[in-house]
Amino acid sequence: MIPILLLPALVQSTPAQPPATLRAQYGWGYAGADGEGQGTLAILLDPASGRLVLELHGLGERLALVTGERSTGYRVQIPRQNIDQTAPDLAALPLPFLPNLGGVEGLSRLLTQGEGPGVKVTKRDKLGPKKMKYAGKDEKGKEVLVWLNRQRWETQP
Repeated sequence: MIPILLLPALVQSTPAQPPATLRAQYGWGYAGADGEGQGTLAILLDPASGRLVLELHGLGERLALVTGERSTGYRVQIPRQNIDQTAPDLAALPLPFLPNLGGVEGLSRLLTQGEGPGVKVTKRDKLGPKKMKYAGKDEKGKEVLVWLNRQRWETQP
């Protein structure tokens, strides 16, 4: 029998699994004061390094591209709005189609656990959130609704 005093030491010595690299594709929809739209969202996310490649497609074109990693910073390109900005942190970029997640770790929690301000998971399966909705405000303070439906999901250790 193991003495009770040794149990915390055994629990603490178990190494935590690093977050897995995630490749995912979602169908998305948007409704707001400036219109409605739908398309696909493709994501490559490595929470350990902060590496991110996020492509938002709709209307037969790329609407937004976010690339970068924690050590070098991030870049967002939104051609229709003439936006091409870089920042040392993901939270500093103008990302009108996502809730304020803070960084790559917040994006990882959103996709794997459905956690984020204004986010509601409407369907789950064994991999996690399958359908999510986000209700919030755009940069002009107008109400927006965004929904994501997971179509493809791969993780790599």
